[in-house]
Amino acid sequence: MAKKQTSKPPRGQTLIKNVKKNRTMLWMLVIPVIMCFVFCYIPMPGVIIAFKKYEYMKGIFGSDWNGFDNFRYLIMSKKLWSLTRNTLLYNIVFIATGTVFQVGLAVILNEMLHVKFKKISQSFMFLPHFISWVVVATIMLNIFGDHGVLNQILSKLGLESVSIYAYENASKWPIVMVLLKLWKGAGYGSVVYLAAIVGISPEINEAAKIDGANIWQRIWYITLPSLKPTIIIMTLLSVGGIFRGDFGMFYQLVKGQHLMETSDVLDTYIYRTMMSTSNMGWSAAAGLYQSVLCFITINLVNYIVKKVDPDYALY
Repeated sequence: MAKKQTSKPPRGQTLIKNVKKNRTMLWMLVIPVIMCFVFCYIPMPGVIIAFKKYEYMKGIFGSDWNGFDNFRYLIMSKKLWSLTRNTLLYNIVFIATGTVFQVGLAVILNEMLHVKFKKISQSFMFLPHFISWVVVATIMLNIFGDHGVLNQILSKLGLESVSIYAYENASKWPIVMVLLKLWKGAGYGSVVYLAAIVGISPEINEAAKIDGANIWQRIWYITLPSLKPTIIIMTLLSVGGIFRGDFGMFYQLVKGQHLMETSDVLDTYIYRTMMSTSNMGWSAAAGLYQSVLCFITINLVNYIVKKVDPDYALY
């Protein structure tokens, strides 16, 4: 006797059913989708400025085409390589050190037994994220500037020979930038990893305790392997902006042209070019160059991850 075949509902009915089932979450997506469309897709035609000699009176579409002259200017300025190098190296260090410190802080917070101390610690670690880079730059200048508090104290103690002139030594600023980025972002960035750790089944840790595993063994063999998918996804998302610097940090902290050699990035260069010249095409060309590099990088890294382990790829 042949088995009775159950007919599947039409795809249209299935779609309508899924929409009704998930309508609350779909409504929550409306505003983010609209914002993404308005701020990311509608301005995209403006990219043609990079290929035009832009004139305000003629507008974007009325200005004359000049081919690749704007890109030729970027190459001839001899700044493109140093800007690209600085942006890339800073972000590689930011991503690597940030991931290590964020995971480390999340593990430490998770292992804290005293609830009140744990909450206070979380608050203090999150606080730097909400401090503006303008405020951070002002504090740095008043403490480590040539006439800052630190040098004044050293002068009063008769230690002028060991005075610190932080804003005159360009070679030290990469270290300063990395330390400030960690101080400001590591605590807030640990939230995602802490949420992932909380999602680990307590039964696994209990079984490990019964088997005699100490705290370091539980962290190494249970917590960190469980965080692997989250670490890979967060790293992939960060790589998508690896050629985009933190504009607020670099613009506010760097004081003086002599620091530009080691502390200038594509974002600050684009802003200065746009504000100091009347040729918007140069800034647009640099911005397009930056966006293309980000697009290529995220696709390349995602392709490599997909080849190694497809489960961890973004798409």
